[in-house]
Formats: sequence, structure tokens, C-alpha cells
Amino acid sequence: MKCTICGNVSNNALFEAQEMMYGKHEKFTYILCAECGCLQISDIPDNIHEYYAGQYYSYQQKEVTRHPIRQRMMKIRNRHAISGQGKIGGWLLRAFPTDAFQFLRPLKLKSDSSVIDVGCGAGTLLKLLASSGMTHLLGADPFIAQELSYDDGVKVLKKPITGVSGAHDLIMFNHSFEHIPNQLETLQHVAGILKPSGHCIVRIPTVSSYAWKHYGVNWVQLDAPRHFFLHSVDSLNRLARDAGMVVDQVVYDSTDFQFWGSEQYLKGIPLRGKNSYAVDPAASPFSEDDIAEFKRRARELNHDHQGDQAIFYLRPAP
Repeated sequence: MKCTICGNVSNNALFEAQEMMYGKHEKFTYILCAECGCLQISDIPDNIHEYYAGQYYSYQQKEVTRHPIRQRMMKIRNRHAISGQGKIGGWLLRAFPTDAFQFLRPLKLKSDSSVIDVGCGAGTLLKLLASSGMTHLLGADPFIAQELSYDDGVKVLKKPITGVSGAHDLIMFNHSFEHIPNQLETLQHVAGILKPSGHCIVRIPTVSSYAWKHYGVNWVQLDAPRHFFLHSVDSLNRLARDAGMVVDQVVYDSTDFQFWGSEQYLKGIPLRGKNSYAVDPAASPFSEDDIAEFKRRARELNHDHQGDQAIFYLRPAP
């Protein structure tokens, strides 16, 4: 079978992965490219929407506090978390830690930077950015029930990113890019609507990881059939180049999920099962010590560039 990313047809391996989030156990064929290393589904199911049932998408928006003093404090803290500027914000960040914006710090965003979050659901991250004082925030998600508009100026369009125009400073795919079938077309469009100094962030699971090598088709972030493309570092670099972009940096940010989720699948426990750690930690097979060890190992793998998810920072090619 032919690799969609690089076109290779030689020595590609086939794997059968089961649907395990809901425990359907249906089998789907994935292709591992021998050339670029991308793992990709061979055929996207016609009824793919049925695999996003229940609470997969979160449309429940948490209310931002209305207390004026606390609201002002969080605005100063969040602004510092994003930009690194402001002594008071730095103090507040130490007093009230958050890692929600850590991946944005290298971009030095300003309050008027134009930001799009692709596949953002209810727009939770965009609303957090709005709480920091940012004013040009847009979401694009074709799977929401209807277009969303909030009092803080955040808007979420019911359309794919290929239906959005303009010139933007940042376009983010926060664990949404792996769900997009038209990978090259999507990145080409992104390259076309970024400012020359703009950036694209792609946060995705990656097969360039210990978890894929160790767990194989039981790797929790394979997530058949919802994840169409599980990129390697090489395949994402190739895709970016073909789209007229370059990868500036790769930062691994995996968590303990890669261990307890995959270990559950080895035991036949669905992610949404009654004895899943995600549903009822007390009923799961894992102790607090187990989870602490998984977290320690995740930090170690990230340091060694072997974590199972990463942040790719892209920009338009010169």
C-alpha cells in the first residue's frame, strides 16, 4: 500500500489495531511507511462520526471567574505565562501555577496577535487566552453543532481551517491534526494564511517514541480509528517541507497516560471502561505509586526525545 505522506510503496508494514476507547474491539488496518515512518489508517470508515460519540468533544465551557480582583490577577498571571513579561505576573504565576500556556512562551505573542485554534471544540483554550488580554482569537471546528460567539470576543466557526482566510500570527493544532484526512492540503492552506513571521503549532502523538516501539497496536494514543495519521519526526518534517514550511523545533510533552492507558489496553480494559483509571482510579489496576512511576518515566522519556507526544513548531519557509 502507498504512503500518503511520501508516496513510498516498498516494504510498508501492515498492522491491525482495535477500537479501544469505547471497547468496540473493531479492527482497522494501519500502514507503517518504511521510508518516512508515518503510521496511517488504510481506509477511513464511512461512519467515522459514530466513533466520536459521548463526551469525546467537550462543549461544556468552564466559566471564567467574575470576581473583578481575582479576574485582574489571573489576567496579569496569564499574560506573564504567555509572554514572560512583568514582575507581578511572574510572582502570581509562582503563587498560582499553570502550565496551560507553557508551549506558547517561545512565540512571544502580543495582545493583538491573531490566533486560530483548529479543532478547538467549545474554545476552552481560546477563552483562557482571552482572559490574558488577547483580542484577536478565532476557532475553527467543523464538528461543533453550531457557530459559537462569546462575550469576550472569542468566536468558533463551524468549518475546517481550509475555509478560513486572512493573515495570522499563529495557527494551532492541539491534538487535532491527527484527525485530519487531507494533511498536505491543510498545511499548504495554513502556510498561505500565515504572516511571513507567523508560526504553526502542531501538537500530536508520535511514533518516534518508546510507547509505539514497546506497546505496538496496544499503544493508547494510536486510538483507532479516530487517529488517521501518527507521524514520525521525519514524516512531519517531510510534510512541512512539501507544504512550504519548516520545522523549527520539536518539544516532547508526553505524560503518564502513555503508560497506564497502554497497560490497560494490554489487559483489555477500554479507556471508558468502569475500571479504567480515567473513569475510576480506585477501581483501576494501578496504585498511586504506579502512577508516580509512570510520571517519572514520562519525564525521562521527554528528556530523551522518546515521549509519545510532541509539539512541532513550524513557520513558513523563507
